[in-house]
Amino acid sequence: MKLLSKIFIPNFQDTQDKKVREGYGVLAGIIGIICNLLLFALKLILGLFMNSIAVISDAFNNLTDCGSSIIAIIAAKMSNRPPDPEHPYGHGRIEYISSLIVAIIILLVGFELLKNSFGKILNPEEIVFNSLSIILLLFAVAVKLWMYSYNRYIGNLIDSGVQKATAFDSLSDAIATSAVIVSTLVGYYFNLKIDGYVGLLISLFILYAGYSVAKETISVLLGASPNEELAERIVELVNEGEYIVGTHDLKVHDYGPGRTIASIHAEILDTVDFVKGHLIIDNLEKRITEELNINIVIHLDPICTDQEKNVVMEKLVQDTVSEVNNDFSAHNIRMTKGYDCNNVIFQVIVPPDHLTQGEEYRIEIIKKLKDKDPKLNVIIDNITAPAQVR
Repeated sequence: MKLLSKIFIPNFQDTQDKKVREGYGVLAGIIGIICNLLLFALKLILGLFMNSIAVISDAFNNLTDCGSSIIAIIAAKMSNRPPDPEHPYGHGRIEYISSLIVAIIILLVGFELLKNSFGKILNPEEIVFNSLSIILLLFAVAVKLWMYSYNRYIGNLIDSGVQKATAFDSLSDAIATSAVIVSTLVGYYFNLKIDGYVGLLISLFILYAGYSVAKETISVLLGASPNEELAERIVELVNEGEYIVGTHDLKVHDYGPGRTIASIHAEILDTVDFVKGHLIIDNLEKRITEELNINIVIHLDPICTDQEKNVVMEKLVQDTVSEVNNDFSAHNIRMTKGYDCNNVIFQVIVPPDHLTQGEEYRIEIIKKLKDKDPKLNVIIDNITAPAQVR
């Protein structure tokens, strides 16, 4: 695959370039179409010759995979279109929508093959055994394992959900075809008609593949939590900034692979000159954009260094948190001065068996604090167990 990439994709090593990502997607799709068309024709002929519903089912699964490859190519092309007035953040989510379409197609084929397999179980027929047929099916397994390998490689290389899903689907096909070989050999040597049952097993594999792709894609489209490694790295880089003493309110929005937009509040000592603080934030934004390939906006929050005010605020917060539950405590309390209010930021430490009610406690603590000081803006970083405090 690396050789093909080098031949057909200019600057193939620059995977952050959108044109290169598109090139990988198109190349993988074209190879997928060619391989799946060959496998469809091969398995359909073998299935009709062997009178095997399992092989025929597997053949039409490969035809569906061919359609999926076409959709993936279209998605790679369309998702690379530049932003326009109607879509200021680009068209990257087309790739996710295409993954969902592929998942629906896979599910429809799975349900159809499930129905056919039940028919074969109720009315089993003899399977024609041929050594050449088994050899050809083993060849099909090898092709699908190779497709799994290159799709997985490309999926990880360009962080493409479509390619990763296709890799999983190829692996399922390899397992399914292996099951067909087993059923044929069992039927021939032991005179057991398990073809319909194996077809049923294959349909379940297809349905599971479709469900997995759909679940992951819908999760992203609905706004799944950001990648934990990415979130931790953003916080780490911001905290490396001069005079930065903490962060909060990180938000990450995914508009498609390579199109991530983030925002975060950086806490800086209120004794730092405004111009210098602004320069520090600008440099952090540039560094994060270059290193992580995301667009980020950093909001500067001046942290109060007046010890008397901090002591008063810490007591207010600790007392309020204890009122909710004596086993709770506040951690890492910071205060920033707003235009017409004070912002207080902190973590809440609770016993592990209280974590499931975290959101309820968050609402209650915020309400109690605002009852005591209506002008207070309360930001609870997280509610966690002691061992998880960072």
